Amino acid sequence: MFPAEKRQNVPDDAPPQPSKSVRKRAMHELQALGERLLEVDSERLAELGLPERLVDAIAQARGITRHEGRRRQLQFIGKLMRDVDPEPLKAALIQWHSGPNRERARFARLEQWRDQLLTEPDGLARFLEAYPEADRIVLSNLIDEAHSERKRGQPPHK
Repeated sequence: MFPAEKRQNVPDDAPPQPSKSVRKRAMHELQALGERLLEVDSERLAELGLPERLVDAIAQARGITRHEGRRRQLQFIGKLMRDVDPEPLKAALIQWHSGPNRERARFARLEQWRDQLLTEPDGLARFLEAYPEADRIVLSNLIDEAHSERKRGQPPHK
């Protein structure tokens, strides 16, 4: 059948089909997403609500060490991923990977405030400016305790 004959059988109002390269690119993206799912632990994988067949394929792929066998299993996972909406999976992976970074940044801010509270004379005033709901008396007592522990050479108290 010639390409011109194919076009004659398609109704005029039918949406154009994506090209083969577009479809292949989409399949490779699904396969790459499936490969990223291999890194997710089983508990989190269960949270995603994936089909049982896909979860089994992921579990099998984790145990395959030979290059060709692993490649074929990843292709199979990509095929199974066609039946799954990839957007929630991508969002969950982004959230799980950005969570530790957010926590590290929060901890770094806490350490900066601690250092300012203990070393700068106006540290408490600046902290209370930033966080007016904080209890001045409790913070002042904690700062005094930390200073006295440092003078005595004791380790920080919890």
